Amino acid sequence: MFGKKQTVADQLVEVLVQSGVRRIYGIVGDSLNSLSDAIRRSGEIEWVHVRNEEAAAFAASAEAQLTGRLAVCAGSCGPGNTHLIQGVFDAHRSGAPVLAIASHIVSTEIGTGFFQETDPKRLFEQASHWTEMVSSAEQMPRMVRVGIQAAVGKLGAAVLVVPGDVLEAAAVNETGTGHPMAGRVLGAPPADVIDALAERINAAEKVAIFGGIGCAGARAEVLALAEKINAPVGHSLRGKESLQYDNPYDVGMSGLLGYGSCYQACHEADLLLLLGTDFPYRQFLPQKNTVQVDIDPSHLGRRSALEMGVAGDVGATIRALLPKLAPKKRDFLDQMLHKHSKELDRVVDAYTHDIEHLSPIHPEYVARVLDEEAADDAIFTADTGMCCSWIARYITPNGKRRLLGSWVHGTMANALPHALGAQMLDRSRQVVSMSGDGGLSMLLGELLTARTHRLPVKVVVFNNSSLGMVRLEMLVAGDPPFETDHDNVDFAAIARAAGFHTVRVEKAADVRAAMREVLDHDGPALLDVVTDPDALELPPHITKEEASGFALAMGRTVLAGGVGQMAHLARTNLRNVPR
Repeated sequence: MFGKKQTVADQLVEVLVQSGVRRIYGIVGDSLNSLSDAIRRSGEIEWVHVRNEEAAAFAASAEAQLTGRLAVCAGSCGPGNTHLIQGVFDAHRSGAPVLAIASHIVSTEIGTGFFQETDPKRLFEQASHWTEMVSSAEQMPRMVRVGIQAAVGKLGAAVLVVPGDVLEAAAVNETGTGHPMAGRVLGAPPADVIDALAERINAAEKVAIFGGIGCAGARAEVLALAEKINAPVGHSLRGKESLQYDNPYDVGMSGLLGYGSCYQACHEADLLLLLGTDFPYRQFLPQKNTVQVDIDPSHLGRRSALEMGVAGDVGATIRALLPKLAPKKRDFLDQMLHKHSKELDRVVDAYTHDIEHLSPIHPEYVARVLDEEAADDAIFTADTGMCCSWIARYITPNGKRRLLGSWVHGTMANALPHALGAQMLDRSRQVVSMSGDGGLSMLLGELLTARTHRLPVKVVVFNNSSLGMVRLEMLVAGDPPFETDHDNVDFAAIARAAGFHTVRVEKAADVRAAMREVLDHDGPALLDVVTDPDALELPPHITKEEASGFALAMGRTVLAGGVGQMAHLARTNLRNVPR
């Protein structure tokens, strides 16, 4: 498409276009000049200018997670790469197929301690499935296609390192048409494995299911399995949007932000089925009587002691399994449903009754109002920290909404750039960033990115003038909070100067009208809500031993936090329990 003067950069752009790439997130820079010029001349890829390369990778990660297709980000040599790596790490650990283009200094200067020199290959190796450097034009276009296949096939990040002088070199090989990139093969395990799994399930009187992100394409199969064997279904945070809604077997979530009877169901079952989850918190799993099914064999047994590990796609495995299973009685399921409803009823009043009159504003109330006012197909992104609590407990999935966060890497400041990537995909769809004041301030410049590209993203700031989760960690450990609290910042004023429509709220009675105004605004808008930094209290029955570790202590806070609309769902499910 570029004729006889095609460069390596031109060839790289051509391969990306062939692979379905329509935009690249990044910041232009001298070592990337050949690439940005190739993009300009091509006219087939949009360059999405951000204010920090970290945000570029976050945005690409969100795009890849929402579409399941390849997304691309880029960073210039040296500092550009070291900024980029944070978001690349997040994309990689989220299983998002992202290609990061990391430019390098001029190849003749590599190894001399030249200006801005780093070693990108060593830098990105831990943050990717594949990182390789293009040392000569002869390696293209094959090298970029290998990188793309690694990202798509292994579901994670791949990093193509290209020195600036190689990018501007004349192309040597024909680009060709390439081939469609293939994803993972989704299949069931062998028949003898299915037979052995069926035998274990049939032999157990009480079976519980705990599902994760690997159930995203197998919701119908998981519910069919639960129906066949009358099993309570719990889920991880990443499994929430697939498994919680309209689920008559739902018993909530386990882990640091969990709720309901999921923990009890997992521990009281004679057999626990871990389906499509690499849930990391071992202390919430029984470490016995467990079978795990996962498409990635490397996940099997690394979180829990197993009776059996099954490598296979969750949906395909269940479809092969169902005809071999005998029905079970409802006793265990009904017991867990009653416990689930009871636990939610016990805690919900404190966080929903007359809360609109409390001062300072409870963040739980803000999240509940957001859940009620947001669109049925909204995309929510959440900062790491207390915002994870609010999205986990208050945002109600329905099969159309999407929930994004740095669930595995756990980095701050992800919510706004994730929202930017989501909004770039569809400007007509409502995208809401649930931002903590700490996370927003870390990548505050990305407000300008939203304005530059006229992205109608909505930012709800839970402004408690504190690093809330860190503050809570210190309290759990018995330490007074230190350097977690800071001066109150008027984020509405800052965002207004950046071109946002803004509203600042300090009274709970004003929250709903302000939320509606921000969500209805045609353009970028920010709601700055001054919230109570002490909103999440620890229950009084935590022992000193339990409080010694944050993870276990947070596990006990599931009995003290609000749960929004989930209490209603639990009561609805109880109507199906025979009296």
